[in-house]
Amino acid sequence: MRQAVRVDAAMESSLAGRVKGEPFHTVTPMLESWALSQVAGMTVFLKCENMQPTGSFKIRGIGHFCQEMAKKGCRHFVCPSGGNAGIAAAYAARKLGIPATIVLPESTALRVVRRLQGEQAEVQLFGKVWDKANLKAQELAQRDGWVNVSPFDHPLIWEGNASLVQELKAALGTPPGAVVLAVGGGGLLAGVVAGLVEVGWQHVPIIAMETRGAHSFNAAVKAGRLVTLPDITRWARAGDICEGLEGGSVAALGPPSPSQWGQGVPERLCLALGLQPR
Repeated sequence: MRQAVRVDAAMESSLAGRVKGEPFHTVTPMLESWALSQVAGMTVFLKCENMQPTGSFKIRGIGHFCQEMAKKGCRHFVCPSGGNAGIAAAYAARKLGIPATIVLPESTALRVVRRLQGEQAEVQLFGKVWDKANLKAQELAQRDGWVNVSPFDHPLIWEGNASLVQELKAALGTPPGAVVLAVGGGGLLAGVVAGLVEVGWQHVPIIAMETRGAHSFNAAVKAGRLVTLPDITRWARAGDICEGLEGGSVAALGPPSPSQWGQGVPERLCLALGLQPR
């Protein structure tokens, strides 16, 4: 019995050390894009979040969320995902020594399943779309000690994603002319908005790029209320520029002159990214 107590105490001590450790994300480089700068008529920098250990910005918010939940006694993470969020949750769970179950739509690519299994996560395939996987994850999260990891919908996730803006300020020094980012669930957008306020850059415009056919945020902004689309008619595919922006996460534009904005620079940048301006 004493030996078991000592083992449990050692495990708790080890977990406490991991919880109190450094964030799971890394400071990523910000590189000037010559091609985009030529089209936009100003300097365009790319924040290379594809160089995170999990391959996307998701580890910023989800890593922070998981560390905070571990402090509160979480014994099992469950995350509904289409890919990047699940990889971030599985990575964070492995670092914390806590089991994780990732619920994916049945259509998820095999390479994503293998990556998750490589992070020692249990993978469940459920439903044809993410919404069904999300309902399954919420059901599993009712179990004692289990915590649901939303891919985007929690203040701690936004708080973690805000760290990206702190890095932008450290790299740029002065406010950019605008910040361009991809928006899906809105976790990155919410984090960037919070981060801009934190560093005193709340006046910096944000251009949120959204996939046409899955444009719920765009529809909600136009309607002035929450909007549910009748159907999702398009997904970002590997190789799409919108997915590339998701991986790179954020583009920062050098400060333009007022005349440049009058000439439609945001529209030209949208076209440079291969997307139709709204």
